[in-house]
Amino acid sequence: QVQLVESGGGLVEAGGSLRLSCTASGSSFGTNVMGWYRQAPGKQRELVARIGSYGFTIYADSVKGRFTISRDNAKNMVYLQMNSLKPEDTAVYYCNFFPTRPNNWGQGTQVTVSS
Repeated sequence: QVQLVESGGGLVEAGGSLRLSCTASGSSFGTNVMGWYRQAPGKQRELVARIGSYGFTIYADSVKGRFTISRDNAKNMVYLQMNSLKPEDTAVYYCNFFPTRPNNWGQGTQVTVSS
């Protein structure tokens, strides 16, 4: 069973930047499509961005032009660079496969953007 661990969240002012990281233990991503998801209080979890095994990316309209997803297959890592952060981006961020695997949700990492 692969376990996914997210890190890099924190408190940042509006307009600031954060870089999130995700790594797998017990297994590897292989050639699977990977995604970043987020869930704000009272909201459903939503897909933020996804990246294919060879680097093809798709973004939610709300983050397009501000966030960049990337991966390093050799290091078994996936990243989310977040720039020009807005208070609306405040949420717990998770990585997972795409489509999601129900047994592979981690603890997530909290991102809080102040006004």
